[in-house]
Amino acid sequence: MNRFVLAGTGSGVGKTTFTIGIMRALMKRGLSVQGFKCGPDYIDPTYHTAVTKRPSRNIDSFMMAHDVVRDIVARASCDTDVSIIEGVMGFYDGKSPLSNEGSAAHISELTDSPVILIVNAASMARSVAAIVKGFQMLDENANIVGVIVNQLGSKNHYDIVKTAIEAECHIPVIGYLLKGAVPTMPSRHLGLVPAIERGDLDDYFEELANAIEATVDLDLLLKITKAPVITVETTIFEQQPNRQLVHIAVAKDAAFNFYYEENLALLRAYGAELHFFSPLNNERVPSQAQGVYIGGGFPEEFAEKLSENTTSKKSIRAAINQGLPTLAECGGYMYLTESITNRAGETYEMLGVIEGHVKMQEKLAALGYREITGVKGNFLIHEDEQAKGHEFHYSTYEGEHETPAYFSKGRFRAQQEGYLSGNLVAGYTHFHFASNPKLVQNWLDKCLEVNG
Repeated sequence: MNRFVLAGTGSGVGKTTFTIGIMRALMKRGLSVQGFKCGPDYIDPTYHTAVTKRPSRNIDSFMMAHDVVRDIVARASCDTDVSIIEGVMGFYDGKSPLSNEGSAAHISELTDSPVILIVNAASMARSVAAIVKGFQMLDENANIVGVIVNQLGSKNHYDIVKTAIEAECHIPVIGYLLKGAVPTMPSRHLGLVPAIERGDLDDYFEELANAIEATVDLDLLLKITKAPVITVETTIFEQQPNRQLVHIAVAKDAAFNFYYEENLALLRAYGAELHFFSPLNNERVPSQAQGVYIGGGFPEEFAEKLSENTTSKKSIRAAINQGLPTLAECGGYMYLTESITNRAGETYEMLGVIEGHVKMQEKLAALGYREITGVKGNFLIHEDEQAKGHEFHYSTYEGEHETPAYFSKGRFRAQQEGYLSGNLVAGYTHFHFASNPKLVQNWLDKCLEVNG
């Protein structure tokens, strides 16, 4: 089959532009395409999903065991023609400056996927070959099979760069984009996700595909990116035997839509039936729910409407007060506080389940991987258990939690975080259940204990 990592020399070189353009161009040929994203990002997979009409998957060699990474790629790719794995930051950038862990290079090695390297060639000629050669030589396992160059001044500029790279690096340059060849990609911010899902960017995707078809050799791309089928001996995603059915209500709409696909898959594997509802549309928690999942998103973008939707607010508040085991992550956590103040300084009343207030700020408040250890009384992650996740938000919580929900360790800090009260676990961290499926079992067991 065809499978490859589309990597960059750094952030901003055009990885997402080329990824979605190539996806759409290959689909126009009648091929089925599966998208993946290295790392914990939620935004880029939304683009992939909109283009391919298949859920894109996050794969991360820090948050997941290596066999799980391979398992996710194998499962999602088995019925498609081409799998495209979009890299993160620069090809070698990951958890540590001294290793490939968490990088696109590591994912390439784990999944036996060849690499197409994207280089910004603006204001350079032969020097581009030195950059490519450096990426080849840093790690002997780097399977870079082709190059795409971006931000070129002219076709003549491309010919010069192509000649230099192919002479010095002995791999083909398969295409390019000129400066201004396509409209600038809209800024990838949280509020754009609903527009993607509505199809507002479909014309942009089509224009991008047309540009790619004109200057990227797709036939050569497919020729050099053949990859072995991934085989796995065991999987954490198999249906667990003798599991009793548990009904989980999942808040999902334009305000709350940051869920790792594998989190949902693991819930189903352990016996959950998921019932989606929309706080943004003022819907109640489904009556059969035995637990509630309110994921991340951007409630601040819809704070006024969410504050007015009293039916949904009362329903969620009642479910939590009744003791339904509830997990609220990031945006969900914000929604459960007393109020959200947006960047314009406007304050809107939220559920008030959690004392304290959330304020948006222009500066990033937190970003990075988290290693999480549970605390006593946390139904999701017990005090002797560990899991991994990620934190990314521009808001700050103002208030005090008498009982933090977990102990969180990042690269620059280690502290107790989140909110724990009864059967409610809330906090800024997005858990990845594939890092420890025991969390799923704990949650569903607690649901049965409370509502069995």
